[in-house]
Amino acid sequence: MAATNFNGSSPYYAHIVGWGLAVPDNVMTNDDVSAIVDTSDEWIVARTGIRERRIATERESTSTLGLKAAQVALEKADLLPIELDLIICATSTPENIFPSSASLIQDWLGASKAGAFDLSAACSGFVYALQMAAQSIRSGAISHALVIGSETMSRVLNWQDRGTCILFGDGAGAVVLERSTEPGGVLSGVLRSDGSGGDLLGIPSVGSIDVSLAQIAVDGHRPYKMHMSGGEVFKFATRVIGDSVRQACTDAGITLDELALIVPHQANLRIIDAAARALGVNKSLFMCNLDRYGNTSSASIPIALAEAEAQGRIKPGDYVAMVGFGGGLTWAAAVVQWTERQAGTRFGTPRRQFSYTLSSARSTARRIGKRYSELLNRVRPERGRMERLRRRIEKSELE
Repeated sequence: MAATNFNGSSPYYAHIVGWGLAVPDNVMTNDDVSAIVDTSDEWIVARTGIRERRIATERESTSTLGLKAAQVALEKADLLPIELDLIICATSTPENIFPSSASLIQDWLGASKAGAFDLSAACSGFVYALQMAAQSIRSGAISHALVIGSETMSRVLNWQDRGTCILFGDGAGAVVLERSTEPGGVLSGVLRSDGSGGDLLGIPSVGSIDVSLAQIAVDGHRPYKMHMSGGEVFKFATRVIGDSVRQACTDAGITLDELALIVPHQANLRIIDAAARALGVNKSLFMCNLDRYGNTSSASIPIALAEAEAQGRIKPGDYVAMVGFGGGLTWAAAVVQWTERQAGTRFGTPRRQFSYTLSSARSTARRIGKRYSELLNRVRPERGRMERLRRRIEKSELE
């Protein structure tokens, strides 16, 4: 069955033309975790399917990992940063409340014509961001968008909580979307939320009413540290995956049988097993790499997508479903028709690298200029005060 035009009356489609991932080199195995908290490799593998995860070093952050993934995706798309119109970074672990991680990445890339913002939808965030960017392209408002999912989950974990610290890891993935009149690309998007389950999975932050000492004593919520009701989240995830994937296929105008691959949020192997049963499909239809990376929240889907393409599991013309679920509670699914595109030769790596170097130099110069201007603004009032004092002294001497 051919896909319908999800755009309605729009002549434009949003195609994925670049993809990439970046993960820290630092590997933490289950045995390493068992040295911190009472657990074991056998216990973790049996309950989650996770064997190891990547942990960011002190020199790595959500923004630096996102930058690396973005550069790989731009290389694949053969696109210069200045051609980007929009950058969205889906993350639950930004370095700042503001400025956004997306704005930092925009500056480092030298994407001087792009708007940039962070999107918070927990582990569903990448699919949410993909849909927002695709809609902007379909409307005709923009031509190119960079969508990033990046996390340093290790920094928001309570490493004494066995229910959460064994699950999560750090990493980033990114895709580049391009406007085209050729059918394909992002064909559908299903975005859902149930805020009544917000207490089941969260990270209290500044301004939260849940971080008082009394509340901490009651439910264990800690500022800037994750809390999760694992059993309830498991039941929620297994319930929503099947329905949202089916709905995304219907909206894209295809049947479930036409899917070449399903890329789920990498949370727990038992959730993926349950989703396969709920959909009535073979588990082999699902891309799974959580044994090596654990749960990287909003980064898990783009990381798995990039690895699936590298492994030859996605071919031009294939229909691929993505499905995420997480805190909010939120869940989201999308269907994409993979794009056939020749390897780019318009610009090449040297010009992109020059663009990054030039952007870094400009950014440094702007910062120095702003600091110099601030210094002058402090000095000028002092000079004025001294000048007025000198005049008064001269006047008194003349009298």
